[in-house]
Amino acid sequence: MHKQLLGGLSAHQFLTEYWQKKPLLIRQAWTDFPELIDLPRLIELAARDDTESRLIEYRQGKWLVERGPLRPSRFDRLPDTDWTVLVQSVNQHVPHIADLLYQFDFLPWTRLDDLMISYAPPGGTVGPHYDSYDVFLLQVGGRKRWQISSDDAGNFVEDAPIRVLRDFNSQQEWILEHGDMLYLPPKYAHYGVALDEGMTYSIGFRAPTAQEVVGKFLEHLQDELKLEGMYGDPERLPAEHPGEIDQMFVDKITGLIDQLRWNEGDIRQFIGRYFSEPKTHVFYETPEEPLDFDEFAAAVAEQGVALDLKSIMLYEGAHIYINGETLEAEESALPVLRQLADARSLPAGDYNDDVIEALYNCYDYGYLAPTKI
Repeated sequence: MHKQLLGGLSAHQFLTEYWQKKPLLIRQAWTDFPELIDLPRLIELAARDDTESRLIEYRQGKWLVERGPLRPSRFDRLPDTDWTVLVQSVNQHVPHIADLLYQFDFLPWTRLDDLMISYAPPGGTVGPHYDSYDVFLLQVGGRKRWQISSDDAGNFVEDAPIRVLRDFNSQQEWILEHGDMLYLPPKYAHYGVALDEGMTYSIGFRAPTAQEVVGKFLEHLQDELKLEGMYGDPERLPAEHPGEIDQMFVDKITGLIDQLRWNEGDIRQFIGRYFSEPKTHVFYETPEEPLDFDEFAAAVAEQGVALDLKSIMLYEGAHIYINGETLEAEESALPVLRQLADARSLPAGDYNDDVIEALYNCYDYGYLAPTKI
């Protein structure tokens, strides 16, 4: 499957020769769509409060952006050309879109972000820009002209509501048709303009900034660390300049902060929780009529079990993480839970009580459910 998706390249060839190095155009990369998301379906998703959506227009030399939820009636007032609607994380709501996203399993789930769908009539564009992360751009229906450039000078239009490059000099150009896909490394400028009505499926990858990672790690430490002692200065002498921060005070505070220590285990735990944590607009629906433990075990034995489309499950060593939490599980359950994290589902079968108990805890929170037959 990877060779079709990557234009005949193996995953190893792609990662060695192209990943974060240079663009790749792949003709007829993916055409196996059980159904196509049409505009009315995308508008329904854009109207939801648990999705992120944007409507971008270019009118009279100005960029206009509206952020969702977007009322369906808003689309009745749009012209026939020159606009784009974008909906993030469609994989969290449409099963076959999730199936497509997880075809990119030659990269770890810690790197995979989401599948965004954008629809545009002729002339629709979000302007020349670049992303800070790797992206695959899959054309679905219609045609789109893509121009790309390795120039990432960051010369953006001032006061524009989106990041649009002021100066863009195309180095390569292609017209993508249904099923064609373009891979772009981070900060590779690109400019797509719809020639016909159609959609682009954008498969994006997580690339947090150093500032974001370190800041979140410090938050993690704040929740996990238990430091002893408190400020004290029994050797204090009378202050000559009470407004001055004296050296003794600096030394005492330095001593308190020097207690801050972490090890690789702390970092591994942080990675598991942070990279499985759902985005702020995501929530999970608990079962309306929950099965009891025995009923759940019987359902798993007969039907198997699958993660909710919005769930993220990771593992490291003896630790299992799901949706920002550490999942408590017995050692005997770990191989099966790792299998679930890799494949996002388990086949029907008789699993031991330790496995069922861990699965049932997740089921209770709406993180997974028996597979629908």
